[in-house]
Amino acid sequence: MRSPYLFDRFEDGEDEGVSVTLDIESSTVTLAVHGLWGRTRQRDVYVAIRKCLSEHPNSLVIDLESLRDPHAASVSTWLMARRLSANLNPPVRVLICVPQGTALAARLDRMGAPRFLPTFPSAAQAHAAASEPSPPADRIRLRLTPAADAAARARAAVTDACTAWHLPELADRARLVVSELVVNAVDHAGTPITVVIARRGTAIQVMVRDSGPALPHRFGVSEAPPGQIPVSGLGLVAVHAAATAWGAMPTHDGKAVWATIRPRTARR
Repeated sequence: MRSPYLFDRFEDGEDEGVSVTLDIESSTVTLAVHGLWGRTRQRDVYVAIRKCLSEHPNSLVIDLESLRDPHAASVSTWLMARRLSANLNPPVRVLICVPQGTALAARLDRMGAPRFLPTFPSAAQAHAAASEPSPPADRIRLRLTPAADAAARARAAVTDACTAWHLPELADRARLVVSELVVNAVDHAGTPITVVIARRGTAIQVMVRDSGPALPHRFGVSEAPPGQIPVSGLGLVAVHAAATAWGAMPTHDGKAVWATIRPRTARR
Protein backbone atom coordinates (compact mmCIF):
# COMPACT_ATOMS: atom_id res chain seq x y z
CA MET A 1 0.00 0.00 0.00
CA ARG A 2 1.43 3.37 -1.03
CA SER A 3 0.54 6.93 -0.23
CA PRO A 4 -1.62 8.93 -0.45
CA TYR A 5 -3.66 7.42 2.38
CA LEU A 6 -7.09 8.93 1.85
CA PHE A 7 -10.54 8.32 3.32
CA ASP A 8 -14.06 9.16 2.25
CA ARG A 9 -16.32 10.75 4.81
CA PHE A 10 -18.76 8.28 6.43
CA GLU A 11 -22.16 9.91 5.99
CA ASP A 12 -24.95 9.99 8.56
CA GLY A 13 -27.44 7.23 7.89
CA GLU A 14 -24.91 4.73 6.58
CA ASP A 15 -25.06 1.48 8.53
CA GLU A 16 -22.36 -0.58 6.78
CA GLY A 17 -18.69 0.23 6.43
CA VAL A 18 -15.76 1.84 8.23
CA SER A 19 -15.59 5.40 9.52
CA VAL A 20 -12.43 7.23 10.56
CA THR A 21 -12.13 10.45 12.54
CA LEU A 22 -9.00 12.27 13.71
CA ASP A 23 -8.77 14.37 16.87
CA ILE A 24 -5.75 16.52 16.19
CA GLU A 25 -5.54 17.91 19.73
CA SER A 26 -4.95 14.51 21.36
CA SER A 27 -3.48 12.89 18.23
CA THR A 28 -6.12 10.16 18.43
CA VAL A 29 -7.65 8.39 15.44
CA THR A 30 -10.99 6.64 15.93
CA LEU A 31 -11.79 3.77 13.58
CA ALA A 32 -15.41 2.63 13.91
CA VAL A 33 -16.69 -0.52 12.23
CA HIS A 34 -20.35 -0.71 11.23
CA GLY A 35 -22.40 -3.70 10.13
CA LEU A 36 -21.92 -7.45 9.81
CA TRP A 37 -18.41 -8.91 9.88
CA GLY A 38 -17.39 -10.80 6.75
CA ARG A 39 -14.65 -11.01 4.15
CA THR A 40 -15.42 -7.64 2.59
CA ARG A 41 -15.55 -5.93 5.97
CA GLN A 42 -12.31 -7.65 7.02
CA ARG A 43 -10.51 -6.41 3.92
CA ASP A 44 -11.82 -2.87 4.35
CA VAL A 45 -10.85 -2.79 8.02
CA TYR A 46 -7.34 -4.09 7.30
CA VAL A 47 -6.77 -1.36 4.72
CA ALA A 48 -8.19 1.28 7.06
CA ILE A 49 -5.96 0.19 9.94
CA ARG A 50 -2.86 0.41 7.74
CA LYS A 51 -3.89 3.89 6.60
CA CYS A 52 -4.57 5.03 10.16
CA LEU A 53 -1.21 3.79 11.42
CA SER A 54 0.54 5.48 8.49
CA GLU A 55 -0.59 8.79 9.99
CA HIS A 56 1.23 7.68 13.19
CA PRO A 57 -1.13 9.06 15.83
CA ASN A 58 -0.46 8.78 19.53
CA SER A 59 -3.51 6.52 19.93
CA LEU A 60 -5.84 4.46 17.76
CA VAL A 61 -9.29 3.79 19.23
CA ILE A 62 -11.11 0.92 17.53
CA ASP A 63 -14.84 1.35 18.14
CA LEU A 64 -16.81 -1.88 17.68
CA GLU A 65 -20.11 -0.74 19.21
CA SER A 66 -21.84 -0.97 15.82
CA LEU A 67 -20.15 -4.20 14.69
CA ARG A 68 -22.19 -7.39 14.38
CA ASP A 69 -19.83 -10.33 14.85
CA PRO A 70 -21.84 -13.23 16.32
CA HIS A 71 -18.99 -15.73 15.94
CA ALA A 72 -16.13 -13.47 17.11
CA ALA A 73 -14.46 -14.04 13.74
CA SER A 74 -12.82 -10.61 13.79
CA VAL A 75 -10.55 -11.26 16.77
CA SER A 76 -7.40 -11.87 14.69
CA THR A 77 -7.82 -8.47 13.01
CA TRP A 78 -7.67 -6.60 16.32
CA LEU A 79 -4.63 -8.58 17.46
CA MET A 80 -3.00 -7.75 14.13
CA ALA A 81 -3.68 -4.04 14.72
CA ARG A 82 -1.95 -4.26 18.06
CA ARG A 83 1.12 -5.98 16.54
CA LEU A 84 1.42 -3.43 13.73
CA SER A 85 1.14 -0.51 16.14
CA ALA A 86 3.76 -1.93 18.50
CA ASN A 87 6.33 -2.05 15.67
CA LEU A 88 6.19 1.70 15.03
CA ASN A 89 8.70 4.18 16.47
CA PRO A 90 7.30 5.46 18.74
CA PRO A 91 4.60 2.79 19.21
CA VAL A 92 0.94 3.74 18.78
CA ARG A 93 -1.42 2.93 21.63
CA VAL A 94 -4.35 0.79 20.46
CA LEU A 95 -7.50 0.78 22.56
CA ILE A 96 -10.55 -1.27 21.63
CA CYS A 97 -14.21 -0.74 22.50
CA VAL A 98 -16.14 -4.03 22.68
CA PRO A 99 -19.62 -4.07 24.27
CA GLN A 100 -19.98 -6.47 27.17
CA GLY A 101 -22.02 -9.61 26.62
CA THR A 102 -20.92 -10.08 23.01
CA ALA A 103 -19.20 -13.15 21.61
CA LEU A 104 -16.19 -11.01 20.71
CA ALA A 105 -15.81 -9.66 24.25
CA ALA A 106 -16.00 -13.18 25.65
CA ARG A 107 -13.41 -14.54 23.22
CA LEU A 108 -10.97 -11.70 23.85
CA ASP A 109 -11.36 -12.26 27.58
CA ARG A 110 -10.70 -16.01 27.28
CA MET A 111 -7.54 -15.27 25.30
CA GLY A 112 -6.30 -12.87 27.95
CA ALA A 113 -6.18 -10.10 25.35
CA PRO A 114 -7.04 -7.28 27.82
CA ARG A 115 -3.59 -7.79 29.38
CA PHE A 116 -1.92 -6.37 26.26
CA LEU A 117 -4.83 -4.81 24.33
CA PRO A 118 -6.70 -2.28 26.49
CA THR A 119 -10.39 -3.14 26.16
CA PHE A 120 -13.36 -1.00 27.19
CA PRO A 121 -17.14 -1.60 27.12
CA SER A 122 -17.93 1.81 25.60
CA ALA A 123 -16.35 4.23 23.17
CA ALA A 124 -16.53 7.02 25.76
CA GLN A 125 -14.37 5.02 28.17
CA ALA A 126 -11.87 4.18 25.43
CA HIS A 127 -11.58 7.84 24.44
CA ALA A 128 -11.15 8.89 28.06
CA ALA A 129 -8.26 6.46 28.39
CA ALA A 130 -6.75 7.62 25.10
CA SER A 131 -6.75 11.22 26.33
CA GLU A 132 -4.73 10.39 29.45
CA PRO A 133 -1.31 12.04 29.44
CA SER A 134 1.33 10.16 27.48
CA PRO A 135 5.11 10.67 27.58
CA PRO A 136 6.06 14.14 26.33
CA ALA A 137 6.48 14.27 22.57
CA ASP A 138 8.39 16.63 20.31
CA ARG A 139 5.37 18.51 19.04
CA ILE A 140 4.67 22.10 18.02
CA ARG A 141 1.20 23.51 17.46
CA LEU A 142 0.50 26.73 15.58
CA ARG A 143 -2.87 28.45 15.13
CA LEU A 144 -3.21 30.60 12.03
CA THR A 145 -5.80 32.81 10.42
CA PRO A 146 -6.43 32.35 6.67
CA ALA A 147 -4.23 35.32 5.84
CA ALA A 148 -1.51 36.03 3.30
CA ASP A 149 1.28 35.43 5.83
CA ALA A 150 -0.02 32.06 7.06
CA ALA A 151 2.28 29.94 4.90
CA ALA A 152 5.34 32.00 5.83
CA ARG A 153 4.60 31.56 9.53
CA ALA A 154 4.20 27.81 9.06
CA ARG A 155 7.50 27.60 7.16
CA ALA A 156 9.28 29.49 9.94
CA ALA A 157 7.89 27.07 12.54
CA VAL A 158 9.12 24.10 10.50
CA THR A 159 12.58 25.65 10.21
CA ASP A 160 12.73 26.12 13.97
CA ALA A 161 11.56 22.54 14.57
CA CYS A 162 14.10 20.98 12.22
CA THR A 163 16.86 23.01 13.85
CA ALA A 164 15.80 22.13 17.40
CA TRP A 165 15.45 18.43 16.57
CA HIS A 166 18.74 18.28 14.61
CA LEU A 167 17.04 17.26 11.37
CA PRO A 168 18.31 19.95 8.97
CA GLU A 169 18.31 17.59 5.98
CA LEU A 170 14.50 17.46 6.14
CA ALA A 171 13.96 21.21 6.36
CA ASP A 172 13.61 22.08 2.66
CA ARG A 173 11.09 19.34 1.93
CA ALA A 174 9.16 19.95 5.15
CA ARG A 175 8.93 23.69 4.42
CA LEU A 176 7.60 23.00 0.93
CA VAL A 177 5.04 20.53 2.22
CA VAL A 178 3.70 22.70 5.03
CA SER A 179 3.59 25.73 2.75
CA GLU A 180 1.49 23.94 0.12
CA LEU A 181 -0.87 22.47 2.72
CA VAL A 182 -1.43 25.84 4.39
CA VAL A 183 -1.94 27.62 1.07
CA ASN A 184 -4.52 24.98 0.14
CA ALA A 185 -6.32 25.54 3.44
CA VAL A 186 -6.32 29.31 2.96
CA ASP A 187 -7.50 29.14 -0.65
CA HIS A 188 -10.07 26.36 -0.42
CA ALA A 189 -11.38 26.41 3.16
CA GLY A 190 -10.78 29.98 4.28
CA THR A 191 -11.23 29.02 7.93
CA PRO A 192 -8.95 29.17 10.96
CA ILE A 193 -6.06 26.73 10.55
CA THR A 194 -4.17 24.56 13.01
CA VAL A 195 -0.68 23.36 12.08
CA VAL A 196 0.98 20.57 14.06
CA ILE A 197 4.65 19.69 13.57
CA ALA A 198 5.90 16.55 15.28
CA ARG A 199 9.05 14.47 15.36
CA ARG A 200 8.54 10.77 14.65
CA GLY A 201 11.91 9.14 15.24
CA THR A 202 14.13 10.41 12.42
CA ALA A 203 11.13 11.84 10.55
CA ILE A 204 9.14 15.06 10.62
CA GLN A 205 5.36 15.00 10.39
CA VAL A 206 3.31 18.06 9.50
CA MET A 207 -0.45 18.24 9.78
CA VAL A 208 -2.81 21.02 8.71
CA ARG A 209 -6.41 21.15 9.93
CA ASP A 210 -9.16 23.42 8.66
CA SER A 211 -12.96 23.46 8.87
CA GLY A 212 -13.57 22.80 5.20
CA PRO A 213 -15.61 19.61 4.65
CA ALA A 214 -14.13 18.57 1.28
CA LEU A 215 -11.52 15.81 1.50
CA PRO A 216 -8.74 15.56 -1.12
CA HIS A 217 -8.83 12.76 -3.67
CA ARG A 218 -6.05 10.96 -5.48
CA PHE A 219 -6.61 12.49 -8.91
CA GLY A 220 -3.75 14.64 -10.11
CA VAL A 221 -1.09 13.51 -7.67
CA SER A 222 0.35 11.00 -10.13
CA GLU A 223 1.47 13.93 -12.29
CA ALA A 224 4.44 14.61 -10.01
CA PRO A 225 7.67 13.73 -11.88
CA PRO A 226 9.38 10.77 -10.14
CA GLY A 227 12.24 11.93 -7.94
CA GLN A 228 11.65 15.61 -8.71
CA ILE A 229 10.31 18.17 -6.25
CA PRO A 230 8.36 21.10 -7.70
CA VAL A 231 9.35 24.48 -6.31
CA SER A 232 5.85 25.59 -5.26
CA GLY A 233 2.35 26.29 -6.46
CA LEU A 234 1.35 22.74 -7.34
CA GLY A 235 -0.52 21.90 -4.16
CA LEU A 236 -0.85 18.18 -3.53
CA VAL A 237 1.34 17.34 -6.52
CA ALA A 238 4.22 19.04 -4.71
CA VAL A 239 3.29 17.36 -1.44
CA HIS A 240 3.24 13.96 -3.15
CA ALA A 241 6.69 14.54 -4.62
CA ALA A 242 8.32 15.90 -1.45
CA ALA A 243 6.76 13.75 1.28
CA THR A 244 7.59 10.14 2.07
CA ALA A 245 3.91 9.53 2.80
CA TRP A 246 0.82 11.70 3.10
CA GLY A 247 -2.91 11.42 3.55
CA ALA A 248 -6.07 13.03 4.87
CA MET A 249 -8.74 12.23 7.43
CA PRO A 250 -12.06 13.70 8.50
CA THR A 251 -12.15 15.54 11.82
CA HIS A 252 -15.22 16.37 13.87
CA ASP A 253 -15.42 19.83 12.33
CA GLY A 254 -13.59 19.55 9.01
CA LYS A 255 -10.49 17.71 7.85
CA ALA A 256 -6.78 17.30 8.46
CA VAL A 257 -4.14 16.67 5.80
CA TRP A 258 -0.86 15.22 7.01
CA ALA A 259 2.52 14.40 5.53
CA THR A 260 5.58 12.56 6.82
CA ILE A 261 9.04 13.51 5.62
CA ARG A 262 11.83 10.99 6.20
CA PRO A 263 15.46 10.92 5.11
CA ARG A 264 15.60 9.90 1.46
CA THR A 265 14.67 6.21 1.22
CA ALA A 266 12.11 4.23 -0.76
CA ARG A 267 8.63 5.70 -0.59
CA ARG A 268 6.33 3.73 1.69
